[in-house]
Amino acid sequence: MQESANRPLNIVVLVKHVPDTQFDRRLDGPDHTLDRSESILSELDEYALEAALQLAEERGGDKGGNTVTALTMGPSAAVNAVKKSLQIGAYKGVHLSDDALEGSDAAATSLALAAAVRHLEATQGPVDLVITGMASTDGETSLVPAQLAERLGYAQVTFASELQTVAGEGGPVLRARRDGDSYSEIIEAPLPAVVSVTDQANEPRYPNFRGIMAAKKKPVTVLSLQDVGIDPAQVGKEGSWTSVAASAPRPARGAGTIITDDGNAGVKLVDYLASQKLI
Repeated sequence: MQESANRPLNIVVLVKHVPDTQFDRRLDGPDHTLDRSESILSELDEYALEAALQLAEERGGDKGGNTVTALTMGPSAAVNAVKKSLQIGAYKGVHLSDDALEGSDAAATSLALAAAVRHLEATQGPVDLVITGMASTDGETSLVPAQLAERLGYAQVTFASELQTVAGEGGPVLRARRDGDSYSEIIEAPLPAVVSVTDQANEPRYPNFRGIMAAKKKPVTVLSLQDVGIDPAQVGKEGSWTSVAASAPRPARGAGTIITDDGNAGVKLVDYLASQKLI
């Protein structure tokens, strides 16, 4: 017997507090960690949040029994990514915060986030979907979604440009479209699943006054590593698989080459492009 594809969904959206791309990025201190003093909600995570809200709203939103939880990991300031998500429309927020998390690479991050998702399953019921952006705008590795799916034992669908659920024999099935350079493919996966969406998946909504005021009443749960059952030695610098050995400021951009048109500018341009091995 097929189960309805429109049954309520429990969705977790991963959001991240990242340095504002309007400012230059800097690696500071002996450990070459990223300066996060000017940070905002990662722009690419807004597409993940929009995808989750659309799936929930198709099923009647919170009144229909759906849940959209914004989950972040990071220092105290990272809660601002959750607060922005609540203003946009997330139903509730979770902030995994612990001093031992500082310096975590993608592997340590996925370990901690997997533990947080398991904690949510144990306290709030089974999670159907974990939705992420295609990458974070600071690290840009795109590693965490795949690692998280492996750690949770969930199906994995990455770089989806369209999402929907359809009825399957064992329950709702995730159907996603992935777009390549010259083709598109349709992928189906059973729930639960981890899915990352691209910036072509939708048009994220902006927080309005009503959403901003409503966000003040929405709950934000703060969790520690002890709460989710993670040994501090498994994360942070000690638990990371990678580290930054050295860093240097990006060289100042040099002046460009100016070609004056004295009748043979086209030839000069071609010669220049050829010298740079661009043609």
